[in-house]
Amino acid sequence: MTYSNLQIFTVELIGTFILVIFATGSIVYDMQIGGAYGIWFVAVTPFIALIISVYSFGKISLAHFNPAVTIGYYITGHITKIQIAWYFAAEIIGAILGTLFVMTFVGTEANLGANVPNYDYSIFLIFPVEVLASGLLMAVIFTVVYTKGLKGFSGIAIGGIVGLDIFFLSVISGASMNPARALAPALLSGTINDLWLYWTAPYAGTTLVAILFRGKFAKQRKSENSQNYE
Repeated sequence: MTYSNLQIFTVELIGTFILVIFATGSIVYDMQIGGAYGIWFVAVTPFIALIISVYSFGKISLAHFNPAVTIGYYITGHITKIQIAWYFAAEIIGAILGTLFVMTFVGTEANLGANVPNYDYSIFLIFPVEVLASGLLMAVIFTVVYTKGLKGFSGIAIGGIVGLDIFFLSVISGASMNPARALAPALLSGTINDLWLYWTAPYAGTTLVAILFRGKFAKQRKSENSQNYE
């Protein structure tokens, strides 16, 4: 079944909205209670959000919820150039609405959950770590799409790698992996100094992985097309 760009826009907006509420709201709430839950809580909440959103919306939009992932999907030929605009608009609007929800119903602590790199480390480590986190996310997404499609354990796998990236790598780079998720709380809290990192490194990570997978998907489509003609 083919879905319209408006349907894709709608589910991408909702999915990104859910993701940002969980990902940033958990940081805000944990700060309110004095950091009682800590990193495991901040890592588990986006994992839960992605399980919900991937299984709910994956068959319609391929469950991007992330502009860097959208660029990866464009490189591998899954979406058209025109569709990039629909995805980007949905993801950014969804992220802003999610942050507004957090402001209204959770709080404003921790700069609304904005990503922050740890400058105790060199930027020459921070940047590649953020590239690595984003690349790992894209690799897991492409692996499940290539092998099974967004079925079975796909939501768990995608949510799981996000949670693991946050748990192990956020102490260095902030582990955003998602320019929209980084943008909304930074803009609305006025803490935009680190946005350059989260609007460069995630794209670098997903682009590199997409280039590696592009040939695999091209062969897969060629095989499927030849079978259709038989």
